[in-house]
Amino acid sequence: MRSDPSRAGWGLKAATWGAVLFLHIPLALIILYAFSAEDKSYVFPPPALTAQWFAVAWEREDVWAAIGLSMRVALTATLVAMVLGTLAAAGLARTRFFGRDAVSLLLILPIALPGVVTGIALRSAYSTMEIPFSFWTIVIGHATFCVVVVYNNAVARLRRTSPSLIEASMDLGADTFQTIRHVILPQLGSALLAGGLLAFALSFDEVIVTTFTAGQQTTLPIWMLQELIRPRQRPVTNVVAVVIIALTFIPILAAYYLTRADEQPAGR
Repeated sequence: MRSDPSRAGWGLKAATWGAVLFLHIPLALIILYAFSAEDKSYVFPPPALTAQWFAVAWEREDVWAAIGLSMRVALTATLVAMVLGTLAAAGLARTRFFGRDAVSLLLILPIALPGVVTGIALRSAYSTMEIPFSFWTIVIGHATFCVVVVYNNAVARLRRTSPSLIEASMDLGADTFQTIRHVILPQLGSALLAGGLLAFALSFDEVIVTTFTAGQQTTLPIWMLQELIRPRQRPVTNVVAVVIIALTFIPILAAYYLTRADEQPAGR
């Protein structure tokens, strides 16, 4: 007996929509409770809806301080990752040497490890070297996994770039810096932008590694965690969560479209 293709198609569609709902219903509830008039507990459905909590969150200085710190950390960690990830990709994409695969594995390892392991390792290193907790200890912690994102994007692009382009540039009289500027960087542009956007999104909402490397500083995810443990105004936390969703969704969406465009065959 042959299976009905239409029935199988509907089954796959139902499974897909089930997975989408499973992932996004919690996000929809966060957005809903950001407008809830109840400020002490979660009641479904909310007894009334209001937009007053957005104004309350806007006036909270602790919220702005946490957002500012998270933005500065994410931007700095992304810049560090862009430089180190690109250099590492350039060193491994075109050269072959003993231990090359081992070095590549070591570069990818930080993002594969649980965040708590990375956090404990960094905290132990800071204590051993007597480094006080500061803005830079958070940046270093975030850069450990942001480098991996940029490296993966850059090395994949470099391996797809034809070596003949570089050879042609050198044959036509371009020096190393001219070749990098006019040939290699244009080829890497969208890959680096996508990697940087993903790195920024990962750094902005990172909480586990930050907990071990921040000391007394409060980034936005840590602020939210503290508010959930000792809540003052629950809807304000949901309002801030909506802001985080928006701030991380935009770079992730942009990175998705950039990488999808790069995967399209030429001529389409």
